[in-house]
Amino acid sequence: HVQLVESGGGSVQAGESLRLPCAASGYTGSTYCLGWFRQAPGKERRIILVIDNYGSTRVGDLAKGRFTISQDKANNTVYLQMNSLKPEDTATYYCVSGPRPPLGVCPTRESEYTYWGQGTQVTVS
Repeated sequence: HVQLVESGGGSVQAGESLRLPCAASGYTGSTYCLGWFRQAPGKERRIILVIDNYGSTRVGDLAKGRFTISQDKANNTVYLQMNSLKPEDTATYYCVSGPRPPLGVCPTRESEYTYWGQGTQVTVS
């Protein structure tokens, strides 16, 4: 069974950086999409960035040049690097994964992701 475990959240000051790792286990497919959504208080969950097994990325509006995604395939870990954090980045950040569509790119809708982590809280003040 697939498990996604996020870490690295916490409280930071505006302008600082954070890197969120997500350790994935149990997925047996050879192709995948792996990435991050976030949900701010009182708002819907929105995509930030996703990456597939080929290294191609889909970028949501939230990324805005301050966030990047990377993966360490040897350790089944995906990272969200967040720079120049702002108070509006305060949210719960969720790691997601799912199969990569055979003839397409990774989806951006939350309903298309099968597996979710428990979330990690990031607070920017």
